Amino acid sequence: MFPTSVKEVQKLGWDYIDVIFFTGDAFVDHPSFGTACISRWLQKAGYRVAVVPQPNWRDDLRDFRKLGAPRLYFAVNAGAMDSMVNHYTAAKRLRHDDAYTPDGRAGARPDRAVRVYCKILKQLWPDVPIVIGGVEASLRRLTHYDYWDDRLMPSILIDSGADWLCYGMGEKPMLELTRGIEKGWSRHQLEKLPQLAFYRTGKNGFASPGEGQQNRGRQLEVQRPSPGEADTFVLHSYEECCQSKQAFAENFHHIEIYANMLHPPVLIEPVGDGYVQVNPTCEPSTTEEMDSFWDLPFTKLPHPRYQGKRIPAYDMIKDSIITHRGCFGGCNFCTIAAHQGKFIQSRSEESILKEVRKLAAMPEFHGNISDVGAPTANMYGMRGMDPARCEKCRRKSCLYPAPCVNLDRSHERLLRLYERIDAVKGVRHSYIGSGIRYDLFLSENGFIDKSSCPYLETVMLKHTSGRMKVAPEHTSDKVLGYMAKPSFRLFERLRKEFDTINRRAGTHVELVPYFISSHPGCTLKDMQDLSRHPALKGIWMDQVQDFMPTPMTTSGVMFYTGLDPRTMKPVFVERNPERKKAQKSQFFRKKA
Repeated sequence: MFPTSVKEVQKLGWDYIDVIFFTGDAFVDHPSFGTACISRWLQKAGYRVAVVPQPNWRDDLRDFRKLGAPRLYFAVNAGAMDSMVNHYTAAKRLRHDDAYTPDGRAGARPDRAVRVYCKILKQLWPDVPIVIGGVEASLRRLTHYDYWDDRLMPSILIDSGADWLCYGMGEKPMLELTRGIEKGWSRHQLEKLPQLAFYRTGKNGFASPGEGQQNRGRQLEVQRPSPGEADTFVLHSYEECCQSKQAFAENFHHIEIYANMLHPPVLIEPVGDGYVQVNPTCEPSTTEEMDSFWDLPFTKLPHPRYQGKRIPAYDMIKDSIITHRGCFGGCNFCTIAAHQGKFIQSRSEESILKEVRKLAAMPEFHGNISDVGAPTANMYGMRGMDPARCEKCRRKSCLYPAPCVNLDRSHERLLRLYERIDAVKGVRHSYIGSGIRYDLFLSENGFIDKSSCPYLETVMLKHTSGRMKVAPEHTSDKVLGYMAKPSFRLFERLRKEFDTINRRAGTHVELVPYFISSHPGCTLKDMQDLSRHPALKGIWMDQVQDFMPTPMTTSGVMFYTGLDPRTMKPVFVERNPERKKAQKSQFFRKKA
């Protein structure tokens, strides 16, 4: 277990620490928690890592002083969630609990935790580098709309004063950066590393492009990531975005395109008297690399310091199995692709089964795997049939507005994996708790291939606890277009097939749809039509959420600008709290 206190460090006999993590979550040594993943990966490479979970930022700052300065750097994240999403509802009301804190206690982390932690560390240890990461940093790496302050904010690098920002899934870039710092690489050498962002003063005479055109040959002192020579794209400056909502929407359109490409350019965003540089991502992890990330000695338990206390988020995932990373669904309100990437990175079946066997052998395991999945459970193993076409692809989504013809949507491999998991001794049931995209196996004309019907039937009858949850999100095709989701006619087809399977099997599995109210483009009438839609008759309807604009999403940009960044056309946005409440209330109208 990683040390979290002076006594624990002394017990290990350490006379130095290489990296000290400060995180907004309680520390759980499980691969569902990013701090554990990076800590274990660095530990495997021979580094000494300590963790300070949920430090007290209100007192004399003893939690920030207790372990002293690390040999290499401080690592900072807000936890598994953005701290503002963790703290506030879509109505900006303060939440009364925190699933990532012992006993669900609220108030164990500050608002904008990354910024607060970094400022304290810079005050105490000004010469020690700080590397920020996790969801809060990833989604705020460039100019972004902050819903809670209702204004544009510059990159979190500016506000926090951090030296480096590692965005996305961080095993590979964090190890490269750690080795570079240990070897004493110069700033220019470190600036070449992939998947890093940083702020530098001095524009060196370059100007932001008026229309966001590609910039080659400009006099930029930009350290291109290696290997290879990446192009450079200069965005509108932060100041321009503050003056023009159109400039901000244009910026985001380019950022989103490049975030979903295999080989994007270096992004430069001027701000103040300098610029933020975002280097391209590492290559998607291979199956062998993914297996190596999980083949680490995770205890899969909370740190012993929490003995006798319950961590709600851990209870939810302790019996789960992650099969892959990434999502190519491209929903406009979702942040998954911005953090995990569009390209699916899957573990091998043997790696997954090895973890299942270890889980089944744990004394706390009672035979039920709560989830076999990932952001989208049924994307496991899926990729383009012709990799060369994916190399050049600029699509945000492989499914919207229509499924890519190059996408292999077969579920045969996944069906075999489910069979092998259920055959492991000690496993009574394995459930699919993650989201399922039904447009991966269904069209408006029916099932798309020979594996499609067996997949739906298998999930319905063997891998749900009686309720299968899906996310059509709305019934209006107009609103669904703004969400980048398929037509509601596809859900109607799903219900038809679902009811057929229930009748054939003599079962009563329920179909539970999720919906969103007040999304950009959605009016009160749209929600009234949803509440009365005949296709929802007889369905238990209690799953709705009010839209919350989050950083680095198309929907968030629509909410702030009133523009669709894909077309630059105006979009209706409901911002009035009472009218937003009225939209959500339509969902709970009593059905005739």
